[in-house]
Amino acid sequence: MSIRDTSAQDIPRSPAGGIGRHRRWLLPVGIALGLLAGIGWIGRGWLASSHSVDAARLRIAEVKRGDLVRDINAEGRVIASNSPSLYAIGSGTVRLAVVAGDAVKQGALLAEIDSPELMSRLAQEEAALASLEAEARRAALVTRIARANAARMLDQARVEQQAAQREMERYQRGYEGGAVAQVDFARAQDAVQKANIGLGHARTDAGLQGAAAEQDASQRQALAERQRALVSELRRQVEALQLRAPFDGQVGQVFVSQGQNVAANAPLLSVVDLSRFEVEIKVPESFARDLAIGMPAELSGNNQRWSASVSAVSPEVVNGEVSARLRFADGQQPAALRQNQRLAARILLDTRHDVLMVERGPALDQGVAARVWVVMDGIATQRPIKTGARSLDAMEIVSGLTEGERIIVSGHDHLGDAEKVRVH
Repeated sequence: MSIRDTSAQDIPRSPAGGIGRHRRWLLPVGIALGLLAGIGWIGRGWLASSHSVDAARLRIAEVKRGDLVRDINAEGRVIASNSPSLYAIGSGTVRLAVVAGDAVKQGALLAEIDSPELMSRLAQEEAALASLEAEARRAALVTRIARANAARMLDQARVEQQAAQREMERYQRGYEGGAVAQVDFARAQDAVQKANIGLGHARTDAGLQGAAAEQDASQRQALAERQRALVSELRRQVEALQLRAPFDGQVGQVFVSQGQNVAANAPLLSVVDLSRFEVEIKVPESFARDLAIGMPAELSGNNQRWSASVSAVSPEVVNGEVSARLRFADGQQPAALRQNQRLAARILLDTRHDVLMVERGPALDQGVAARVWVVMDGIATQRPIKTGARSLDAMEIVSGLTEGERIIVSGHDHLGDAEKVRVH
């Protein structure tokens, strides 16, 4: 018995032609040519750039087109726009009528100061006023007496002048008739002249005495008025020893304790006007020049939003920031606000539609925005650009870039002064 093999199944074949042999080499040759092209492209990039930088050390942003909203977002603190502190008008012992947090009405008694020193001074000045007023009244009476005496002396001088005039006329008629001697007529004329002189002096004395008396009375009256003003001020200070609420509100802080002895001008307590709240925010110095009173704003907190506007901007820069105040729109102030409560604030400065813009970064903010690094095909080259408006997270590109281009916005200090740098 014989075992069959596979010889009957084998079919002899002729050797493959030249084309078949060449096909086996096409794939390796193609791969080799691709590798050479890649090496050439990489080598050209390396030769074109002076050095390379790891892309992980850079922040690259793409130039896009859209709406640039210039706004300011900050956290604000609720403060009372009207929150005066009340001070002691004089030294003494304090008696408090309220505690911190009490709601008060306008005119309600808040505290009272027992000041014996001020009360004693008021009593002394009132006594001095009474004395000066009496002297002023006496001076006025003296003025009337002086004017009466001056009028009496003037009337007497006028009567004597008239009598001398009649006597001289009688002597003149007698002298013309030959019944009176010339010497007697001359004596009558001298008497008339003397009477005229006396009348003139009487008029002058009456005016001078009246003016002197009136001047003395005016001086006495001025002293009394001065003292009256001093007493009025002391009475006001005594009344101010009772501190009363200047408006409807709430007692804020109490700076003294019950029965404490305080000095003059020492702070006692503060009153908060609950109907007038504002929000204080801090904005970067770079945005301060764009802020203006009346700009629209929005406040939010506790899942609620309220309309507001800029009411004040501080002219002083502190630690690179500027303080500003926002006021609630009419009828928009919530009822449950508290002093120092935190709210989110947003101020809308400007909106520019359909502009080229790019994400902000140190490369654009540190004064080097005139030239930026543009990344294309792994090579970063410098290009001059012109920027425009800025928001918190974006910057407008006026010229020098097109939509879709990518630029380095951070890490530019690793690129050095080379004209081209490879980014890998």
